[in-house]
Amino acid sequence: MAGGVVTKGGGGRRRGRRGATRKPMSEINVTPFVDVMLVLLIIFMVAAPLMTVGVPVELPRTAATPLPAEEQEPLTVTMTRDGRLMIQTTEVARPDLVAKLRAIQAERADDKIFLRADGAIPYEAVMQVMGALNAGGFRNIGLVTEAAGPDDIAAGGGPAGE
Repeated sequence: MAGGVVTKGGGGRRRGRRGATRKPMSEINVTPFVDVMLVLLIIFMVAAPLMTVGVPVELPRTAATPLPAEEQEPLTVTMTRDGRLMIQTTEVARPDLVAKLRAIQAERADDKIFLRADGAIPYEAVMQVMGALNAGGFRNIGLVTEAAGPDDIAAGGGPAGE
């Protein structure tokens, strides 16, 4: 007996919808877009805390509670161990400090400023800069320190107690 192959339809036709013409796909594949966005989100979540003021100083340790979060980017003045003054990351000469602070204060909505001073700087120098901040129009001055527990302070830990 001879066997044969039975096919449905004509010999040269394609399988699938009969008589349908090819149409361009009108849907957008969002899966790669979502993948890229999630990767970028993770990168920014990791990098954002590292983008704070980058002037290295050895801050004193205190048991004070931290200030609440800000709506506006905080303005920071830093005093380094070698006597330099920085507004954010820009170095400023001492005689120009009050004039620059007045110009900055005219542009800002609030009068809050943070002072970061190295723990080895004499108290008098810190107070002189605080006076300049006040003369520049900033009445709300926050002193930046590293967090330490009451036990660390009582034990004399940190740069002042060494």
